[in-house]
Amino acid sequence: MERIIYDRMAELDSQHWWYRARRNVLAAIITRRIPLPPFANILEIGCGTGHNLAMLAGFGTVDAIEVDDAARAVAEKRLGRAIGHSPLPALAGVPHESYDLIALLDVLEHVDDDRAALVNMAQRLKPGGKMLIAVPAHPWLWSAHDVANHHHRRYTRKTLDAVIKAAGLKVSYRTAINSLLFPLAVVSRFADKVRGKEGSDDALPPAPLNSVFERVFGWEAHLVGRMSLPIGVSLVVVVEA
Repeated sequence: MERIIYDRMAELDSQHWWYRARRNVLAAIITRRIPLPPFANILEIGCGTGHNLAMLAGFGTVDAIEVDDAARAVAEKRLGRAIGHSPLPALAGVPHESYDLIALLDVLEHVDDDRAALVNMAQRLKPGGKMLIAVPAHPWLWSAHDVANHHHRRYTRKTLDAVIKAAGLKVSYRTAINSLLFPLAVVSRFADKVRGKEGSDDALPPAPLNSVFERVFGWEAHLVGRMSLPIGVSLVVVVEA
């Protein structure tokens, strides 16, 4: 991703409605759909500035990987220990059969060979381990945001299922997220295209609007895991061997 994306992430990930609500939604999916043992070993690949680490630590002991030096430095301060920097798809040096849960949250779309990434991630799971994967949905929503974030693709359910199957894995649960705000996101993305807007769309909105968006998106935490939401800005899947 461009340097400014990481800088904004470090500045906003504790305040911005998208980060705050998304953590709650993802935690609900883990709680309801991924049975973890006591003292589970968890790995987040592509942790960025570490904004998910505290949430994941509520489920076990967390290790993390981040290839950007500056983002990794921020994440290490948050985690309180060293973070690895083994890039996908190879994950060189990451031990096999070591993790009960591997989280890949808005990372797979950055990897050129997504199938190889999934294969190598699966090798790092303990028997019975699971992956939690979130990706941007709908290629027709492609915008300057995707360009600024160096995405290779946005996924459909079909293309995501296909690459998971090609890696020899299967989906045990899937849902869309950021569903309630989806109509607004569509309007915003197309308005940006009409205006010729360049760059990402991650600015912090005014406080009242930020609060409203957080509450609306966050309400999905009551739904996910109990049902599958049909459409949204992102797709989330739980994957197993």
